Amino acid sequence: MTGRRLAIISVSDKQNIVEFASRLITLGYEIISTGGTARLLSDRGVRVTPISDLTGFPEIMEGRIKTLHPKLLGGILALREKDSHRQAMKAHDISPVDLVVVNLYPFGETIKKPDVHFQDALENIDIGGPTMLRAAAKNFEHVTVVTDPEDYAVILEQLETHGEVDGETRFRLAKKVFRTMAGYDGMIASFLEKEDTPAEAVPSLPGTLTFQLEKILPLRYGENPHQHAGFYREASFTGTGIPEARKLQGKELSFNNIIDFEAAWAASHALEKTASVIIKHTNPCGVALGASPAEAFNRARETDPVSAFGSVIGFNREVDAEAAEAVASMFVEGIIAPSYSPGALQILAKKKKVRILALGPPEYARSGYDMKKVIGGFLVQERDLADLDPDRLEVKTRRTPTGDEMEALRFAWKVVKMIKSNAIVFTSAGQTIGIGAGQMSRVDSAKIAIMKAGLPLKGSAVASDAFFPFRDGVDVAAEAGATAIIQPGGSIRDKEVIEAADAHDMAMVFTGIRHFRH
Repeated sequence: MTGRRLAIISVSDKQNIVEFASRLITLGYEIISTGGTARLLSDRGVRVTPISDLTGFPEIMEGRIKTLHPKLLGGILALREKDSHRQAMKAHDISPVDLVVVNLYPFGETIKKPDVHFQDALENIDIGGPTMLRAAAKNFEHVTVVTDPEDYAVILEQLETHGEVDGETRFRLAKKVFRTMAGYDGMIASFLEKEDTPAEAVPSLPGTLTFQLEKILPLRYGENPHQHAGFYREASFTGTGIPEARKLQGKELSFNNIIDFEAAWAASHALEKTASVIIKHTNPCGVALGASPAEAFNRARETDPVSAFGSVIGFNREVDAEAAEAVASMFVEGIIAPSYSPGALQILAKKKKVRILALGPPEYARSGYDMKKVIGGFLVQERDLADLDPDRLEVKTRRTPTGDEMEALRFAWKVVKMIKSNAIVFTSAGQTIGIGAGQMSRVDSAKIAIMKAGLPLKGSAVASDAFFPFRDGVDVAAEAGATAIIQPGGSIRDKEVIEAADAHDMAMVFTGIRHFRH
């Protein structure tokens, strides 16, 4: 063995690498590098030894083979306290490697590109990098391994202060490597699964689903104070989701807050026109369109002002001062919107505890599943992104809906998708009137919607997320004043239900699609 202190540096993310390498040299390290990293360091005046000088073997196959060599891997994996390892190193002229600084080819960034070619993705599967990282992490008792530029500072501080990196830090960095590798390999596995899904499988669901979760926020507790909880990001998710929300003010987020914020965010952006959604325990208690965010919020609140207390409010447009004043007039847990005007933020700042989140519209174009955990497994499905298909609408009653009724039915159908099953919603053309959610009986959901209605029900439209199993729900809706119904159809009693609608001179439309939400 030699007295050389070797640092292997090969990075795709070149953030701060020149400064880091320069300071390593002042600490007595010899920098071994290759490819683009070596060129960058050399161009910036950093003394670099090509990896081929260490291995005695040239880079070949356009750089595919350059680090997979016994002289390099032996220097990383050698157990310095073992005589047999020391003798092997001496016999084969292998120098011990003290520091491995590697981050991986940007596979994740590559596959996020909308026009990515399969071959481009393959070329961004790193081989040498993972091998060096795994070897160094396995031998963390002797080797310091760094895969994140954020860790450069602590490495330099310890080397400059103590001349070495302490064991606790080396172990922490080794664990970070294996977490990184698990996420990297998971992305690759998921990508390749999508490219070769068995014919009998649903095309968008791979045979094996691999994903990694990384904690981004510790929570005070879960749904209840006796439950520990944290907020995790799905590492391979390539769309826009709640983890990307910016918190602008307010108390720390709770487990229940996050669930309600997502419901408010998704529901408000399900509507194209200016809208506001008021969420309580994941269910809307008011949804409305308006000429402005303030008007939309005020109309949504009219549905059920009592339940709106302590709610989370979603907007699909920038919150202006007028909307902020309207929301600030009552107690709410939080607001989520794409953005806020300076005047709105000034008003909301007076409500210091109210959580204010900023997040643009959802984007699920390239990935994302709806998953529910059960003990010992997961249920996985595509997201329910289905919209109303005009070609599948069937008028089943003698009377066809009027233009106003059809507009109200379309709005009602968008809203009922947001509500937990069994779901019944009474609406006008752009405003909910009464909402019944989550009942074991559909007729009970209808009765609750009527009971909770904050506005007159006469002339309203009704949406049901699944078929009416009996005519009783139609009878109850008609007695309350509804004149039109939209529902999936498909019950063995459809004829009976249609006859009930005809008896009340109601218009009824079948969609051919249901929106259960459990």
